[in-house]
Amino acid sequence: MTIELRALRPSEWSGWYGKLELAFGGVPGTPEARELYESLTETERSIGAWDGEECIGTAGAFSFGVSVPGGAMVPAAGVTMVSVAATHRRRGVLTSMMRRQLDDVRSWGEPLAVLTASEPEIYGRFGYGIATQMVSATIDTVRARIDLPQGADAVRLRFADVHAVARECEAVYVHSIGSRPGMLARKPGWERLPLLDPPADRDGASPMQCVVAEREGEIVGFVRFHNKPEWGPRGPKGIITLRHIEALDPVTYAVLWRFLLDIDLTVQVVVRNRPVDDPLLLLVNDVRQCEVRVRDGLFIRLVELGSALEARTYQTPVDVVFDVTDDFCPWNTGRWRLTGDHKGASCKRTDDDADLALSVRELGSAYLGGVSLTALAGAGRVRELRQGALAEASVAFGSDPAPWLPHGF
Repeated sequence: MTIELRALRPSEWSGWYGKLELAFGGVPGTPEARELYESLTETERSIGAWDGEECIGTAGAFSFGVSVPGGAMVPAAGVTMVSVAATHRRRGVLTSMMRRQLDDVRSWGEPLAVLTASEPEIYGRFGYGIATQMVSATIDTVRARIDLPQGADAVRLRFADVHAVARECEAVYVHSIGSRPGMLARKPGWERLPLLDPPADRDGASPMQCVVAEREGEIVGFVRFHNKPEWGPRGPKGIITLRHIEALDPVTYAVLWRFLLDIDLTVQVVVRNRPVDDPLLLLVNDVRQCEVRVRDGLFIRLVELGSALEARTYQTPVDVVFDVTDDFCPWNTGRWRLTGDHKGASCKRTDDDADLALSVRELGSAYLGGVSLTALAGAGRVRELRQGALAEASVAFGSDPAPWLPHGF
């Protein structure tokens, strides 16, 4: 079998995207979603795998900046739309696309590749490590409550048309991007993504509603949600599904959550993606009423190891030599000396004795500070070669607050 890999031509997008939809079950997206993703797709950064005239594999790469510890935005390829036709599985198509893509990312001068995984086990063999987690919750609003902090009376809430206040809400979101590692700086057009609201995805709930929080006439926070009215023998049991919540200050954030938990005729708020250290978990009077669950979020791959480790800062002074293995990107293999602190860092090749041995996958997991090197060592994935080096490096790599990816791509 001869498979041709090449960059996607704009005229091929519809058929290419159709093959992606087929690989994910064959349910076509709405015209609005298709139009948006066609406008966001960077065809020159997207790959098609072709068996003759037939497209049998897809892979794309959005242009992002990823916030890292220290506040810098590091250029990254947002790996997306990856699929292989069911007729061509287990023939090396995915591996060949991942090989081509990482070579491309390196040629673009981007030190990171990032993705979210439909199946997490797939991407470890290509050097991607789980770097962020996200919390989901189902809050029993009959039993849970939020006591408002001082200053809440200064915040005014009002319903607003989702599209009429979209620009102001996006400004609030953009203000938050540098507040946590793992958040994405995006090209224009991405602000349309959270506004997509196809009826087929509502499961009987209302169109998306928006409430904005104002202080002295300025929008300082917002919440978007769906309301699904339901009734039972005992009365109303409606469900609120959160789409997006953001605020410029803790008081406004608490006020918005209080609003969600107090909506009439509802008994439950469903939350699908919040940080693992979200203040909600401390605002609520009884976290047991939230049924908190944790799952994987963003996966990170260090494409240029030295540049990536130099792009972030470190909580405490660190001077450590890593012995790194990277079978898929062999230019990263070898010993690297990382020195740095909260002001900056240097990471260069060295012949010095190694302090820690690990693969590039573990460095990807630890990169944003959400997964500790100590925990990875406990799983047998990091070996300490110099006593004390593990604790030194693990503390230095940490992050407060926890890293988080607010949305997929």
